Amino acid sequence: MTRREDEDVRLAQAAAGADRLLDHRVRLAICVLLARRDRLSFSRLKELLAETDGSLGAHLRRLEEAGHLAVDKEFRDRRPTTWYALTRAGRRALDEHVSTLGRLLAGLE
Repeated sequence: MTRREDEDVRLAQAAAGADRLLDHRVRLAICVLLARRDRLSFSRLKELLAETDGSLGAHLRRLEEAGHLAVDKEFRDRRPTTWYALTRAGRRALDEHVSTLGRLLAGLE
């Protein structure tokens, strides 16, 4: 096998190791935003990502079900507020996904 073919194999293996859940731009953006903060509310995430309630809710639910997010519901000024935070597992998944993307992008050089 040539050196270029070896590199192709390594890149293909790196791509296979990417977290499929974080392949979607909205789910990746949610995790990146939450990695920068302790927590964010549903309404703030909706504002930042310009997603509909239904779309954002579906993405958040998938991340929560995978153990990437912790959810806390409270009342603020008599109004329900849902807060989201990245879990340790979510942080680990994000870090691994970003590392994988970095290896793939380095293969373009």
